[in-house]
Amino acid sequence: MAHNIFFNEQTGRHSFFSVKEQAWHGLGQIVKDYPTSSEAIKHAGLDYEVVKAPLYIKTDGLAIYDGGMTIQETEVKVPGYYATKRRDNDAILGVVGKDYQIVQNADAFAFFDAIVGGGDGILYETAGVLGQGERIFITAKLPDIIQVGKKDMIEKYLFLTTSHDGSGSITAAFTPIRIVCQNTLNAALGKSSHTIKIRHTANAKQRLEEAHKVMGLSNKLSVQMEGIFNQWAKVRITDDEVRKLILMAMAPNKETLTNLIKGKDDELSTLYKNTCNDVLAYAMNSETQQMETTKGTVFGAYNAVTGYFQNVRNYKDDEAKVKSTLMGGTAQLYSQKAFNLCADFSNDGADIFQFN
Repeated sequence: MAHNIFFNEQTGRHSFFSVKEQAWHGLGQIVKDYPTSSEAIKHAGLDYEVVKAPLYIKTDGLAIYDGGMTIQETEVKVPGYYATKRRDNDAILGVVGKDYQIVQNADAFAFFDAIVGGGDGILYETAGVLGQGERIFITAKLPDIIQVGKKDMIEKYLFLTTSHDGSGSITAAFTPIRIVCQNTLNAALGKSSHTIKIRHTANAKQRLEEAHKVMGLSNKLSVQMEGIFNQWAKVRITDDEVRKLILMAMAPNKETLTNLIKGKDDELSTLYKNTCNDVLAYAMNSETQQMETTKGTVFGAYNAVTGYFQNVRNYKDDEAKVKSTLMGGTAQLYSQKAFNLCADFSNDGADIFQFN
């Protein structure tokens, strides 16, 4: 099943919900109004508990009885390791160590509620279960917006994912999304990051403290981004400079960038050139790129790259798109390169381009 959304045979539903919009291969529950955290848990099929169970292996041993010996299969407990399993259907989710602390699905929503003080103002938009229940994700809209110019609005989201199989940390990320075209505008500003990771060995108090860090981080990034994007919306850039910025931002490695700077066009891959052409076409032709804030501006150049990954590029499924745009994948990496180049251009102009 390419989408990897859990299908609960007991309820006959896929464990996913979305507000108003159909998503993820048309699966899951579509709800009309934003739910509370307790309602979201039920809509998404996240109302199950995870427990740690002792882990055993089977081994052969000698059994002595009257008249002789025989080889008998026995079970031996594995010290220091446990299986995680769902309590509702006994599905095994993973193997973890003795210090691993389970973060229940309800705890993940409580984490979100704590960020904005009891849930006031937070809007749960999507949530779901992947695999057999070993990974979950939640996206929630925060109050307020980032405004660029007079009409260009960017909504503020938090994205959280956690696992029950020992494969990763609890990850919470601030994710601004441009309303007009649903571009995910992730950017690590300075030495800060838009993401906070919390180990499963952390206790509840530590996790609550981290929750408030996430809110502080999102507020700080919102102010920074609004200032930067409004500045970029006033910095003019020519079509040829946009082309050059795209070529540099989309270079997959140093070799490609070197060949680009040295003018060795025949050494550039067809895939790279076609991808750059697609990004440029989006920059020049997309209706969302014709707004006052984007047409001929550095803000528009940045949106050309983020918009390509969000609205043009093909992914094998929706999960792959989420990983690429929200979980540190390809889209985030290239978008960050574009962000850095736009920042350099706004400060130094066309001097950043070292090729024709």
